[in-house]
Amino acid sequence: MVSAVGNFRLERAYYYCRHCGHGHCPWERLLGLTSQDLTPAASELTSLFGVLAPFAEVSQKILPKAAGIRVCESTTQRTTEGVGQRLSAARASGATFGAACIWDWSQDAHGRSCAYVSLDATGVGQQGPQGGPTEGKMVYVGMVFNAAGDGPSQARYLAGLYDLDELGLQLRRQAGQVGMNEAEQWIALTDGGAGLEEFMQRNFPRAECILDFYHAAEYLHDLAKAWHPQNEEQAEELGRHWCHRLKHEGGAVVLRLLEALDLRGRSRAAREVHRQTTQYVRNQVHRMDYPRYRANGWLIGSGHVEAACKTVVGQRLKGAGMRWCEDGTHTVSGLRALYKSETGQWDAFWTDSAA
Repeated sequence: MVSAVGNFRLERAYYYCRHCGHGHCPWERLLGLTSQDLTPAASELTSLFGVLAPFAEVSQKILPKAAGIRVCESTTQRTTEGVGQRLSAARASGATFGAACIWDWSQDAHGRSCAYVSLDATGVGQQGPQGGPTEGKMVYVGMVFNAAGDGPSQARYLAGLYDLDELGLQLRRQAGQVGMNEAEQWIALTDGGAGLEEFMQRNFPRAECILDFYHAAEYLHDLAKAWHPQNEEQAEELGRHWCHRLKHEGGAVVLRLLEALDLRGRSRAAREVHRQTTQYVRNQVHRMDYPRYRANGWLIGSGHVEAACKTVVGQRLKGAGMRWCEDGTHTVSGLRALYKSETGQWDAFWTDSAA
């Protein structure tokens, strides 16, 4: 057996059933041993490093140096993904980890306690049959967080190839465990991605849905560039002017401004960008009341969940040349989300699993 303190030999009884043709070792199950002959502590170390670095690097460099554990790359991968499967199955069955607690929710400008929830997606390269190319998959990253300044001070993450209905159930469980119901104001931050606002309305109906200001600003800057294609300075100045009005006067004012623009003499390309931008603002104007959001002291950017897409998923699954199978994408993303969540979640999972 491979343990966290060295290798040892284990003798145990093996029982075989003639009728069903299966056998088992009760002592292995009692000790929590895996099919790779790793003790629970060795499995934890292997999977911990497996979510931090490439499997080959973990097996060849990190585990031997850090813990004196020597396993091959395939064992490192199977162990990490196997732990991820256990985590995924536990979450799907309704499990949360550790004791329930109520976060000390931050307060807005009016003294109301505020809880934030956000959702985004990021692409991960996939490996096709016989190692050939295939289309990538979109990994959802959801988070419930307590804001401090411009970012999260406490956060629970979920990540994986989720069905949105299942992700909603699991994210609500995370929110419930940290006392989101105790917060007076819920705030949902997303970009304009398809289905994200509906997800929030369905799963967090008390939340005020806010469109990420910076995604809206990109549309306005693109239109400004189309409006002044030959003059970069004028385009930049016009874009800043529109964004300033959006932030300080809101989406309804900017929509009227865009609708009033004179299109005569503009190129076909400029008219098309104008049509797209105006339609975008018209569709999103109900969650672009930025003057009120800012007066309340609420965040108006979804940069925290975009950062989570990079730190939870990108840093491990989107290295140069990396390609993943669907199971590996889901399980390693899920483990990364557990590891990156607030302090204590990783340990609570292993404690609860042992119990």
